[in-house]
Amino acid sequence: MLVELSFLITIFLSFFFIFFKTTSNTDSSPKSYPLIGSFLAYYTNRHRLTQWTSYYVRNSPTLTILLRRPFGQIRVITGNPQIVQHILKNQFSMYQKGDIFHNTLYDLLGDGIFNVDGDEWKFQRQVSSHEFNTKSLRHFVEHVVDSELNERLIPILKSAVVNDTTLDLQDILQRFAFDNICRIAFGYDPKYLAPSLPKAQFAIAFEDAVIISSERFRMISPLLWKLKRFLNIGSEKRLKEAVSEIRQFATKILNEKKQELSSNSSSIQSVDLLSRFLSSGHSDEKFVTDIVISFILAGRDTTSAAMTWFFWLIYKNPDIESKIVNEINAKSDSPIYDEVKDMVYTHASLCESMRLYPPVPVDSKIANVDDVLPDGTAVKKGTMVSYHPYAMGRVEKFWGKDWKEFRPERWLEKDETMEKVKFVARDPYIYPVFQAGPRICLGKDMAFLQMKRVVAGVLQQFKVVSAIDDSSEPVFITNLTMKMKDGFPVKIKERK
Repeated sequence: MLVELSFLITIFLSFFFIFFKTTSNTDSSPKSYPLIGSFLAYYTNRHRLTQWTSYYVRNSPTLTILLRRPFGQIRVITGNPQIVQHILKNQFSMYQKGDIFHNTLYDLLGDGIFNVDGDEWKFQRQVSSHEFNTKSLRHFVEHVVDSELNERLIPILKSAVVNDTTLDLQDILQRFAFDNICRIAFGYDPKYLAPSLPKAQFAIAFEDAVIISSERFRMISPLLWKLKRFLNIGSEKRLKEAVSEIRQFATKILNEKKQELSSNSSSIQSVDLLSRFLSSGHSDEKFVTDIVISFILAGRDTTSAAMTWFFWLIYKNPDIESKIVNEINAKSDSPIYDEVKDMVYTHASLCESMRLYPPVPVDSKIANVDDVLPDGTAVKKGTMVSYHPYAMGRVEKFWGKDWKEFRPERWLEKDETMEKVKFVARDPYIYPVFQAGPRICLGKDMAFLQMKRVVAGVLQQFKVVSAIDDSSEPVFITNLTMKMKDGFPVKIKERK
């Protein structure tokens, strides 16, 4: 109701100001009016903000635009690699998560690693980094991912073949990732991918909390969601209930883990993240659960989103699917960890998929001092500066005239012996899908290993056939991560 009222007020104001000269605009930035900025265009495109901003970024000579928000607020949005490197590396200390993000996501993430800066962030990252060494990654693939794959995912796909049922693959993959990350974060198996596909309260509450927290960013002013929270009405009431459910569950697991560690000292060697933080001497309930909830958010949404778009793209490109299957069959006799680690063409295919559909299409930092960006754009303290991986993956200058094509070969080159191909990574500031600089994603290697193991396990036995209209791209929505609207319905066919 409040959003609708604010929109009507804005419309009234816009008719008043339309008779005045608009504020200065470049051809590559959305049209802006006094007081309301670009709100009219923003509101019109609210259901496709990623594509809308991508269009302007890609058509800007500097790959940078200014989005003028109501009441004089300005947001810088860029696809310029020099600026991306500037904010993520060269001037890292000047561009932080900041109060806007911290306050908006605090109810869900608290002071977890993805919502803090400075010493708090450094400590959490240092302790968390032990979760991603070679020994832990091998254990993750061989025990966590492989058991979830063979004991749950594969049987569900086999059942779909036998019964000719339609599955929402997006939901299935999100359940898969949720079980995996809970086992890594908590040392707890929620069994969300059980054959009955249960409606686990914790998982449902988590999804609600993510969606509502995302919606806060799209409101014309944070005062709207803060007022709703104060009055405890609408979406903010639902968020409060969802977060309460999440915290109660996390506290229960935390207390059980404390008991486990105190009764059996050998359990301290457990590989789960919760055990590591408790063993480091930090037993404060809120502190530890904030960290673990942040990792569940990252591990649940990003990998499942990436795999969903990947399976749609290979369905649309059967020749690439054949090459992936050939590689899988050639590696099938190798140990599990070595198999997935050495799948070069599959790795390239996943990178290419995330170029076109990055799990996090836009990310932002806040300038904590006045600054001038490499292209000359002046930035005042408190300005939001966003880099746009979705737009950057569509810039002809970076990827060539065939940028629209799904072509894994762009990531490969022949080695000196000419007997095989090798993977060649791109500049992380041109391809910032996993961020870059000091905050580069800790779970990058884990994500690739998980995705490649799933791809190998699924495609060796099955063909995934889209059950949606082939003539158009699935509609995507962005709730912190990029997902397909209404899911990804598929038929599963046995591979002959």
